[in-house]
Amino acid sequence: MRSPLLRSISRRAAAFRRRALEPAPCAAYSAVKPPPWVAFDERRTVIFILILALRSAWRNARAPLLAALVALLAWATPASAQYAGLRTLVVPGAEPVTVALFYPTPVVARTLPMGPWRPVVTPGAPVAAAPLKGLILISHGTGGHELGHHNLATRLAADGYLVAAPRHPGDNWEDRSMITSGRYFSERPRQVSRVLGALLASPEWGPRIPAGRIGAVGHSAGGYTVLALAGAQAEPARAAQHCRSVSDDPGFCSLGKLPARGQTAQTTQEAPAAATAAPTQAGAAALDGPLVSVADPRIRAVVAMAPMAVVFTPDSLKAISVPVRLMVAERDAVLTGKYHGGYVAANLPSAQANTVPGAGHFAFMAQSVWPLASEAGDAAANPEGFDRVAYHATLESEVAEFLARQLR
Repeated sequence: MRSPLLRSISRRAAAFRRRALEPAPCAAYSAVKPPPWVAFDERRTVIFILILALRSAWRNARAPLLAALVALLAWATPASAQYAGLRTLVVPGAEPVTVALFYPTPVVARTLPMGPWRPVVTPGAPVAAAPLKGLILISHGTGGHELGHHNLATRLAADGYLVAAPRHPGDNWEDRSMITSGRYFSERPRQVSRVLGALLASPEWGPRIPAGRIGAVGHSAGGYTVLALAGAQAEPARAAQHCRSVSDDPGFCSLGKLPARGQTAQTTQEAPAAATAAPTQAGAAALDGPLVSVADPRIRAVVAMAPMAVVFTPDSLKAISVPVRLMVAERDAVLTGKYHGGYVAANLPSAQANTVPGAGHFAFMAQSVWPLASEAGDAAANPEGFDRVAYHATLESEVAEFLARQLR
């Protein structure tokens, strides 16, 4: 129902129109035009009416409109306003560890050429004010790089996590001396634990990391690393025993210079090397001991992608209580699935496992923009018919969803 004021204004406007359009004596209706002042006064009245109507409508609808706007902003902000910042951290020690830190930021990211990689990040951007969801550590494969999984890292950072990707000293693209050092199985996981300790002790990052929300993701030798951190125990002698008894895992055996059945040491050294390390039995046993136990109870969930795993004891795999997400590449030419990822699945039935159709060993790495030659082949190449870039949309979502469920 209209107010008395609005009814009065409406009657006044109607009177103006009647006077203006009333025919003059002895004149045709079509020849009559309203005086200019009448048209102006009518327009002014109509505008006044519209203003009053809008004001009344706003008063009545203001509360629900504001509530809807707030709800819309709350829904849209996490997806649209968080990006990935990038910094570099160096953890000091006898062997300093260089770490790429990805973290949530409100500053819009851009594609940044960094060697063969094209991460979408904002270098040095401020950290988002919202609390972190947790900390995720990413361990690359042997001979790898801290940016080798940048797409997964940026996705997790945009989701609200701090992501730390160390460059493993002695097992990266520049330096692979640790492979035959005799401390490979113990040192690789300990490097990740050192990075974790440094972040928790950091005045900047430590107070931001929520207790109990720490996960680890690893590929290939990194898959070994995160499973070891989850509690799996390596028995170094199993590497040589395995290679003496099988002939269909040449990638694993050749890198550690461990002759497979039917091969001589010379032919093994000439075979293409794997992307996952297997140190010599003698060297590993000398420093690593007969059984390597390097579990880190601070880590509450792990994702293992095409892991090197034959060195783990079955009993220690069965004893893992940390939630595990396991991904195996169907066409892995570097680590034969039944001895590694399949071996984990068989001995750790609680793991959430799946095989990625058509995928090769390197399918879990970010797609580089030029070839990445290695002893295991081109890490940028894909099996025929496999689209790595398309698959990574699925990979990132699966990893993010698993970690979100486990680190609540």
